[in-house]
Amino acid sequence: MEALIPVINKLQDVFNTVGADVIQLPQIVVVGTQSSGKSSVLESLVGRDVLPRGTGIVTRRPLIFQLVHVDTEDRRKTSEENEFKKNGRFYRGIDGEEWGKFLHTKNKIYTNFEEIRQEIEAETERISGINKGISEEPIHLKVFSPNVVNLTLVDLPGITKVPVGDQPKDIEIQIRELIVKYISNPNSIILAVTAANTDMATSEALKVAREVDPDGRRTLAVVTKLDLMDAGTDAMDILMGRVIPVKLGIIGVVNRSQLDINQKKSVADAIRDEYAFLQKKYPSLANRSGTKYLARTLNRLLMHHIRDCLPELKTRINVLAAQYQSLLNSYGEPVEDQSATLLQLITKFAAEYCHTIEGTAKYIETTELCGGARICYIFHETFGRTLESVDPLGGLTTIDVLTAIRNATGPRPALFVPEVSFELLVKRQVKRLEEPSLRCVELVHEEMQRIIQHCSNYSTQELLRFPKLHDAIVEVVTSLLRKRLPVTNDMVHNLVAIELAYINTKHPDFADACGLMNHNIEEQRRNRMRDLPSAVPRDKAAAGGAQSASSGDQTDSGGMGNWRGMLKRGEDGMAVDRTVPQSPLLSSPQKGHAVNLLDVPVPVSRKLSAREQRDCEVIERLIKSYFLIVRKNIQDSVPKAVMHFLVNHVKDCLQSELVGQLYKSVLLDDLLTESEDMAQRRNEAADMLKALQKASQVIAEIRETHLW
Repeated sequence: MEALIPVINKLQDVFNTVGADVIQLPQIVVVGTQSSGKSSVLESLVGRDVLPRGTGIVTRRPLIFQLVHVDTEDRRKTSEENEFKKNGRFYRGIDGEEWGKFLHTKNKIYTNFEEIRQEIEAETERISGINKGISEEPIHLKVFSPNVVNLTLVDLPGITKVPVGDQPKDIEIQIRELIVKYISNPNSIILAVTAANTDMATSEALKVAREVDPDGRRTLAVVTKLDLMDAGTDAMDILMGRVIPVKLGIIGVVNRSQLDINQKKSVADAIRDEYAFLQKKYPSLANRSGTKYLARTLNRLLMHHIRDCLPELKTRINVLAAQYQSLLNSYGEPVEDQSATLLQLITKFAAEYCHTIEGTAKYIETTELCGGARICYIFHETFGRTLESVDPLGGLTTIDVLTAIRNATGPRPALFVPEVSFELLVKRQVKRLEEPSLRCVELVHEEMQRIIQHCSNYSTQELLRFPKLHDAIVEVVTSLLRKRLPVTNDMVHNLVAIELAYINTKHPDFADACGLMNHNIEEQRRNRMRDLPSAVPRDKAAAGGAQSASSGDQTDSGGMGNWRGMLKRGEDGMAVDRTVPQSPLLSSPQKGHAVNLLDVPVPVSRKLSAREQRDCEVIERLIKSYFLIVRKNIQDSVPKAVMHFLVNHVKDCLQSELVGQLYKSVLLDDLLTESEDMAQRRNEAADMLKALQKASQVIAEIRETHLW
């Protein structure tokens, strides 16, 4: 099981090469307030003075330590592998028992730990600046030594409350967010550092640890500065867990004082003095306290934690590998045969465009209607409901109908309702169907335009590699749609014009409606005769009704030239309409005033006579009946015309149009120019996929060696 930690270190190296943090690897995150002794604990684990020292906030970037235990043979092998050539001579990269390597300095080897400290300071200032600001970008340091156990540690900035000097005003929030980011990793172990000379109940490290690990399954407490407690007090209750219990335990350590550091006291000497202090002050806990026990405990916890995390880690790596493989496939391979690639992309786009219309596309929208489904919705829902909402008699008043009847008769009084008035009025109503029909064409055209973007986004992602080709395809398809739009509009206009050109009163549906209407009129006449007083002879009433229905104000049964009877009926008619306001122009001119006969009286509202009411009703019923017939024809023929002249034509001609416009040798280099960042993104995806595949192999090796 001891070999599990080097495996994690190897995985960390794999992902460091691609500079990605896509996998949350098991690691130990050190959390504590400023001056709580975090750096001293870490240096005790490393065994060397390696961290920057100073007042205030010193750690301003996450520092990821990978401690790798090496023995003599491993050291010799590593030395041979790190030979490098300079100025024609070979140099060994390692000359010592302990050394370190930074990720940002590539293969440079540091055997002087003072140089490591200086490099940490320089790299911190390079990213975070010379003020006291912090940065989330980590520094990766790998330390090889026979004096360390295999561990992966993360040192974070100390928790602070008040900004000092040039620190940002929100420095407390920045540090807290950075700490939470690392300890929220479910694969991490939290090392909460608290000084013994402070109240354990006010420990900020334990407080923030409990926020992300309320059960305490990932938290180990470390109590520092046991030698600095007030005289007469000790940390026995704290170390025994009587003050605040911690599931993974509480370990006490003794740090080097600032005087020890100034006097260059070695870490090894400090560990010996720590052991002597623990034997003297805490003999019952000496074997469960101190730096060496802390290192062994961390090593054991990390190994068990790695063992528990590996199954989920393996699953995560496999999922990411599949995702990056798909991403790399979408970027495509570098172009070798330009002609074949161009023809393939054009053909694929045309096929996807047609499939989207037919509803057989690979990528089907689930949030909204698209393609052929939306066109169907336009035909049968939008267009159909719009036509059904058109009132057959909309915009047509009774006065309009009466005026049309009078104008159609000319100077002679009409014996019958003129047919010309019906045609005039019904054409006016049919004309109102043209606007919604043209709007239907416009909506379908817009959807055909939207399909282009749909295919670009979902169906043919390869086009994103070649922005110029994408723009050219969009321009060709848009131009084709633009050319078909006036042709389709003309056809729809002609469909309405055809209906206006000939009013077919012999249409079977219209003839049935007329017959039904005549039957209704006859039924109404019979009902009126049935309601007449018994004093009126039926034969005279029938004769009068028939004459009235057919000839209007003709002479009565006396027949020939009964002018007195006609005048009498005229006077009766005037008597009936006497209550209707009359225009001044119609009244007798006063004496001494001239009359302009060319003045046309303005129609005014008045009560219609029985015959006028009947004639208007007849015309309105005929108009409504014929309008419904025409509307039904238009509702059926317009979608057919749009499909033939626009949709199907574009489907049939799209491939040939694209090939004819774009498949030219002079355009190959320009159209197949990749976007600037596409090659970089392809390389990054390829590197990440390679790293994930390598990580998967590392985990497979664990299974083969029965470490897992």
